Amino acid sequence: MGNAKSSAVSKEILEDLKLSTKFTETEITQWYESFQKSCPTGRITPKEFEVIYSRFFPESNAQTYAQHVFRSFDTNDDGTLDFKEYIIALHLTSTGKTTRKLEWAFSLFDVDKNGYITKSEVTEICSAIFKLIPKDKQAELPNDENTPEKRANKLWTFFEKEDNERVAEGEFIKGVMDNEDALRLIQYDPANK
Repeated sequence: MGNAKSSAVSKEILEDLKLSTKFTETEITQWYESFQKSCPTGRITPKEFEVIYSRFFPESNAQTYAQHVFRSFDTNDDGTLDFKEYIIALHLTSTGKTTRKLEWAFSLFDVDKNGYITKSEVTEICSAIFKLIPKDKQAELPNDENTPEKRANKLWTFFEKEDNERVAEGEFIKGVMDNEDALRLIQYDPANK
């Protein structure tokens, strides 16, 4: 433990992250050094993640959304994120329209982790996304998207389901891939909105 390697990311994790993310070796190494300084235990708690995530949305209330993002990336359900889970979270939440990102988005919306999403889960996540949107930007939203409920209703119509039905992962991905509005509704990008 006392050797120099303990402060460097392992070759195995580095190679895995280079293959599964868009980050370079230098970027991953820099992220790791920052991660080690911020989280000397090697794990991020939900509260620490909320603080980090809130920095991306300084004019918004990112707490609820950060909690859902954390849940979706805590793949081993141990209540913390290790460095690898953290980097994959950063990668998937910052990349464009990809099947992998949509698989993650499905897990975000699948609040109870039962393999399906319901309209109430869509409403819950849309409410969290809505809190990311600064108040002045909320006022500029179209009338059919200016509340979390309206946003959820609009998104739900893309899946052509009744209110009491549920959507499987493949249906979710297809519904979002087939419609740019659906893709826009499942996220909030402060740079574009």
